[in-house]
Amino acid sequence: MGIKVYNSLTKKKEEFLPLEPYGVKMYVCGPTVYDLSHIGHARSAIAFDVIYRYLKYRGYDVTYTRNYTDVDDKIIERAQREGTSTEEVSERYIKAYDEDMAALGVSLPTHRPRATETIPEMIEAIEGLIEKGYAYVVDGDVYYSVRKFQGYGKLSGKNIEELEAGARVEVDERKKDPLDFALWKKSKQGEPWWESPWGRGRPGWHIECSAMCIKYLGETIDIHGGGKDLIFPHHENEIAQSEALTGKPFARYWLHNGFVNIEKEKMSKSLGNILTIRDALKLHTPESIRLFVLSSHYRSPVEYSHSTLKEAEAKAERFYRTLLRIKEEFPQTLEAKLPEERLAERLKPFLDAMDDDFNTAHTIGLMFEEVSRANKLLDSASGRTPEETKEELSAIVSVFGELSRILGVFERSPEAYFTNLKSHAPIPVEEINALIKEREEARKRRDYARADAIRDELKEKGIILEDTPEGTRWFVR
Repeated sequence: MGIKVYNSLTKKKEEFLPLEPYGVKMYVCGPTVYDLSHIGHARSAIAFDVIYRYLKYRGYDVTYTRNYTDVDDKIIERAQREGTSTEEVSERYIKAYDEDMAALGVSLPTHRPRATETIPEMIEAIEGLIEKGYAYVVDGDVYYSVRKFQGYGKLSGKNIEELEAGARVEVDERKKDPLDFALWKKSKQGEPWWESPWGRGRPGWHIECSAMCIKYLGETIDIHGGGKDLIFPHHENEIAQSEALTGKPFARYWLHNGFVNIEKEKMSKSLGNILTIRDALKLHTPESIRLFVLSSHYRSPVEYSHSTLKEAEAKAERFYRTLLRIKEEFPQTLEAKLPEERLAERLKPFLDAMDDDFNTAHTIGLMFEEVSRANKLLDSASGRTPEETKEELSAIVSVFGELSRILGVFERSPEAYFTNLKSHAPIPVEEINALIKEREEARKRRDYARADAIRDELKEKGIILEDTPEGTRWFVR
């Protein structure tokens, strides 16, 4: 069985059959760079990063384009408010976005075009739409005639009557129809502009993505992705203008990730509950954020809260502590290579989950079943010989290695993970070591009440102790 994806266009799961047998063209809408990126941007970027990684893992040659919208009303407003240029604003937040993505382990796409680099192609596309009768000029502005496109609403499920009643329609008396949207906007005082056949101006948001997508991937692509909030009007308008221009289907499969709720409320500026990636990274490790995102199916809404992130942190710690145990008790297992046929057999349930619309939640659930199995083996509760235990642990470690590459989690050595975690300890390392030393001395003189009190004191401060034959180790909870 091949990969199946849920197509937002057809509203059902379909077998994934790209136009080229071993080539995939994928476009995902990137950020509008007027502010720091938030946890919703992280959710989308991580979800499509895993889709990108998995398609490559399955042998596809993937050309992945994710854009930056660097000319937009919000960027202009910010620049005017700060008394600076739109270029300075967009450059600042592109840099910040790239840093955030790197921190979260998001792979670089094949192409990362900026809207301002594709202005000639946008102008050419708008000229084509005017020639074909799908667009018209009004005093330096160019509008798209929504009613001219017969398939309008096929992605969002909206019909013209619903839209005419006023759903998300921009009022402008100069338009022939209130449903029409801007392809080109006449420049205003203090705004960036480019020369065009209709005078100085700038592109509308929707035409930017169509032009960048066609330029870097072609007139018909395999996957177009983004957040559910982009289905209407952005993606609906992309379909209308692109298919009117080329006469071809724009994207074969439309994939949309779900929203992020903050403490059970939808994240929005109006509620004042926007959580930036920067702020999230001050509170949690990048790996725990990535694990939190992937522990839900990409199409489902996710609940971001202090407790859900703590759960993700506990999962990551459990995984790495298990790996550390394996490394210490059976060090040779980390170097062992499972025969290809055996590895394929062990990986099958995990890949079956990923083949089912990239179900990372189920995949991670299966991984933690393997974590439990590994700990039982290490506890010698299985009745196996040391050689059998080593062989089974080698298989588990090999599976972990393959899945880590796909999911972008658990890619570090356990030592590196815990060293990094200790650097973020809630109390000074010197204080922790001093208390551990005092506890050891209390145990030597059989003052177990004091030893237990120290353990409890450290636990309350988020430090977990573990007694081993080599001495006491500590971990950040």
